[in-house]
Amino acid sequence: MVLPDDTIADLLVEAGTRIVLLVLDGLGGLAREPGGPTELEAASTPNLDLAAREGTCGLIEPVGAGITPGSGPGHLALFGYDPLRYTVGRGVLSALGIGFDLRPGDVAARGNFATLDDDGVVTDRRAGRLDSATGAELAELLAGIELGDVRLFVRPVKEHRFVLVLRGDGLSAALGDTDPQRTGTEPRPPEPLAEEAGTTARLVERFVEEARRRLRGREAATGVLLRGFATLPEWPGLRERFGLRAVALADYPMYRGVAQLVGMEVPEHGEGLDAAVTALGELWGGFDFFFVHRKQTDSAGEDGDFDRRVALLEDADAVLPRLFDLEPDVLVVTGDHSTPAVLGRHSWHPVPVLLWAATARADGVDGFGERQCRGGGLGSRFPAVELLPLALAHAGRLAKFGA
Repeated sequence: MVLPDDTIADLLVEAGTRIVLLVLDGLGGLAREPGGPTELEAASTPNLDLAAREGTCGLIEPVGAGITPGSGPGHLALFGYDPLRYTVGRGVLSALGIGFDLRPGDVAARGNFATLDDDGVVTDRRAGRLDSATGAELAELLAGIELGDVRLFVRPVKEHRFVLVLRGDGLSAALGDTDPQRTGTEPRPPEPLAEEAGTTARLVERFVEEARRRLRGREAATGVLLRGFATLPEWPGLRERFGLRAVALADYPMYRGVAQLVGMEVPEHGEGLDAAVTALGELWGGFDFFFVHRKQTDSAGEDGDFDRRVALLEDADAVLPRLFDLEPDVLVVTGDHSTPAVLGRHSWHPVPVLLWAATARADGVDGFGERQCRGGGLGSRFPAVELLPLALAHAGRLAKFGA
């Protein structure tokens, strides 16, 4: 059950405790052969296994049974925001994540440079995962496209990703994605989902056509795919809702964007998990809640690389002692969704979670994996949106309810 916002707010108490949320993006996996281990089960993770034995484990559902979540809804649930109520498109998150000055009424979309064949069929949705320098060059090329009275911005994000922003009067974000989310088919037209979005749809169609013309003849990036059209929402932040001074240590712009949207500070720091943990230690005295993000576990799953996912999980395990050296009151380790390498995409499978705290009940789980977590104290269908209130309780930040 998702509690009303004011229920938690009314129970908040001051405490000098600290909560760390380590998100290994796309954590949940599947076995690559019947009866075999998942990526997490195959990885050697002695530190995570120890934390699982001392804490409470389970499997979380980011949105609901059978629902495959995007990264935005998956993270919002982990931050205590019901993703069915707090909805936002990927474009806003990507724009905020790169520090773009997004304004009310702007329409933003996440873009991919993609490979289209001569017949306009998508053969690679990520154009071979372009390097960031090439992506920036191509974004500058498309930024010169003109759409009459409507201003157009194209900004590079990372690798093959970019942000498209339209600014002008009478725009609507009620548009369907042009990204078909699979290869072997043509991009979709930007379908208006409401009557008032017709003009915006035609502008986006002009942009897509002109982008393809300007990219013609290139080896990899020969077209663009757009998804997550959105405008900037106004939401209460983590400080208001949960009494938390929060900071995000994340490399990828989208995750920095979703953190900023809920009121986290998003400082610059070096790339990689080691750099994020170093920055966390330097910021330890100034915050109550620390969101630490690891993207590459998801990327390896999308690439279908089981072995690389195993290696990345082992790398993440190796930094855990550094987190415990800081003596957090609560440590939560989980993912925003599952990205099994055998599927090569996000999936609906529940995600392993462990919650470590001095007040956690050890539940007999002997290691951190899907099979073990299924029998943990949190159960196999724990709503992700309830995880942060549970962490607050273990951190001594919630008073008793009722007389």
